[in-house]
Amino acid sequence: MAISRKEEARALNADERELVEKSHHPAVQELSDADLSDLVKLMRERRDKAQADVFRRRREIRGKGAPKGAKPATGEAGSRTKLAVLAMAMRRLNTETERRRQLAASLEHIENAQRALEMKKKKAEARASDFNTRHAHNGMRANASRKPKNLIRPMELGRQRKAAQVAQAKRDARGQNP
Repeated sequence: MAISRKEEARALNADERELVEKSHHPAVQELSDADLSDLVKLMRERRDKAQADVFRRRREIRGKGAPKGAKPATGEAGSRTKLAVLAMAMRRLNTETERRRQLAASLEHIENAQRALEMKKKKAEARASDFNTRHAHNGMRANASRKPKNLIRPMELGRQRKAAQVAQAKRDARGQNP
C-alpha cells in the first residue's frame, strides 16, 4: 500500500525526513553519483536500525526480550510504518542506482561498438590497397568453400537412413531380397 508524504513526515524524525525527501523522484535524479552512493549508505543504516527496533519491540510484546525502557512496548505500529517508509525509500534509491548503472553500460557498449567500427574501417582501407596474392608472411587469406551448403536438416537425413535400414531388415527377414 502506498504511503502518502504526510504519513511519511509523521513517521520520521527531521533528519530522516530530509533523507527520504532526497529519495523522491525529481530530487533523486539531480543527485551526483557520489551523493547518491552516500545517500544509499545512510538510508541503509537508518533502515537497518529501524528494522532492529521493530524486531526488538516484537520480542518485547511477546515477552521474549527484556524491555529497553522502564516498561515493555505495547505496540509497534509507528515503528513498523517508519520501517516501511525507509524500505520504500531504499527501493527507490536502488532503482535509481540500477538505472544509472544500465545507462552507463549502454553508453560504454555504444562507445565500444563505434571504436570497433573505426578499427574495422581502418583495416579495410589498408587491405584494399594490397595486391590480391596469398603470401605466408602477410598471412593466408581464407578461400571461400565452393561446396554448396546442404539445406536438409541432419536429423531428417538420419531419420530417412534409419527408415531405409528398417525396411531392408524387414525384406531380408522375409527372404525377398532381390
